[in-house]
Amino acid sequence: MLTDWTHIIFRDPWYLLLLLAPVVLYLLYRLTGRRTSVPFRISEASGIQGKTWRVRLLQVLPVLRWLAFAAAVVALARPQSGYSLKNITTEGIDIIMALDISSSMYAIDFNPNRITAAKEAAKEFIDNRPNDRMGLVVFAGEAFTQCPITLDHLLLKSLIDQADTWQLEDGTALGDGLFMSVGRLLDTTQLNTKVIILLTDGVRTAGEFSVMDAAEAAAQYNIRVYTIGVGSRTQQPIPVIDKNGRNIYDLDPRISFDEATLEDIATTTGGLYFRADSRQKLQQIYKQIDTIEKQKVEVKVTERYREMYYPFAWLALLCLGLELLLRFTILKTMN
Repeated sequence: MLTDWTHIIFRDPWYLLLLLAPVVLYLLYRLTGRRTSVPFRISEASGIQGKTWRVRLLQVLPVLRWLAFAAAVVALARPQSGYSLKNITTEGIDIIMALDISSSMYAIDFNPNRITAAKEAAKEFIDNRPNDRMGLVVFAGEAFTQCPITLDHLLLKSLIDQADTWQLEDGTALGDGLFMSVGRLLDTTQLNTKVIILLTDGVRTAGEFSVMDAAEAAAQYNIRVYTIGVGSRTQQPIPVIDKNGRNIYDLDPRISFDEATLEDIATTTGGLYFRADSRQKLQQIYKQIDTIEKQKVEVKVTERYREMYYPFAWLALLCLGLELLLRFTILKTMN
């Protein structure tokens, strides 16, 4: 494992004051004017003619000694390489986004269309909540889990981009989408706050389950549902394929979605209902939900550090060992 030496801390930094000891001793030496002589035992006079390699090597001994001392001091100060992690501690949020991907979501009253605006607003919401686990259920004529609950937000956003109406039979299985969202939240073992954001532009036209039965199931398990109705109050053109296989735009025969039902879902589960008639309004709604649910999160920073004193301890032993080896071998006769 590579170590980031640019982020080092010392657990016991006061030991580093010992590094001043050599400076203090040197100043005392200079002030007192004391000199210590080193006796040389030589067998012949030629040994005093200039500095031999052994004399020069003798000068390395104090360097090794002080280097060993400095490395030992640094080791005592316990250098550590650390990082921090943010963990949800008391109450986190598990969120399922239930997204209508029926053909009417391609109406162009939003720029460029409803489903693109919904996807972009959802991804922005995800970016603002890095500590929450989230998942995605899509529905049209039937419901499908596009992404289970996860902390991998990059994966989740990628799967949001891939969600398209061709995946499912057309229609609006509103009850099935909500029921599946409840089921995905019940699959989690975490005792977190659980939330569903249900976005649709239509009324229930397909599916097995009643919308209000699904809302009652959510309420039974304390799951809040925020409902968002998207679309203007007039007929809007949507892309269709004509009898010749060409892509054309035709007016959606529906004028609006079932606001009363969406309000009932939110009221039953303790959530809120929002209406989005523009891309900007949709973004504001997600920001409002973000503000409401952020009050439930408490974050604790957990610090983890790796001890880094080992190299300095080994360096101290190496320098001390080398100094002793030289002193009692090739430089022994010069002590």
